[in-house]
Amino acid sequence: MRQDRMEYEFTLDDQFFTELEVSDIHKGNVEACLTVRKALGAYLLDFHIEGVVTVTCDRCLDDLALPVSVDNSLKVKLGTEYSEEEDLITIPEEDGFINVAWLVYEFVALSLPMKKVHLPGECNETMMKALNEHACVSSLEIGFDARTEEDSAEGFSGVGRETDPRWDELKKILDNN
Repeated sequence: MRQDRMEYEFTLDDQFFTELEVSDIHKGNVEACLTVRKALGAYLLDFHIEGVVTVTCDRCLDDLALPVSVDNSLKVKLGTEYSEEEDLITIPEEDGFINVAWLVYEFVALSLPMKKVHLPGECNETMMKALNEHACVSSLEIGFDARTEEDSAEGFSGVGRETDPRWDELKKILDNN
């Protein structure tokens, strides 16, 4: 390893995510590799993060394991006061160090999909039945189908409800594909 390049490896486990006290990610088993290179007047930080994190399913509220794979880079330079711009962080010269824990968490959190849901059929059945009982629209219209045969007989299929004819024409386009 050369003098102008250092590599660090971290394991982010359940304790890491618990100590951050954020509600998005409950648990995890993530490996993070940080390469720091010295350049003209700055340090280049290259992050490679890979593993699995546990979040709450937006649909049934059970735990959901999601894979994480992130490659990100930042430039850090020394200055008079702390500031952040797109991919440049300036830290005070008297501090001389940067804590990357929050940066790693942000990279992981930003890599997660906006909608965090189980694959079809994998959500908690009890919760899905309760959701369908209180839904005022068809479960198919809002993106999930945990209905039983009795649910369909009770009118959850959307049959008998008038729809806007413009939507019917648009649905024909989808049916042709």
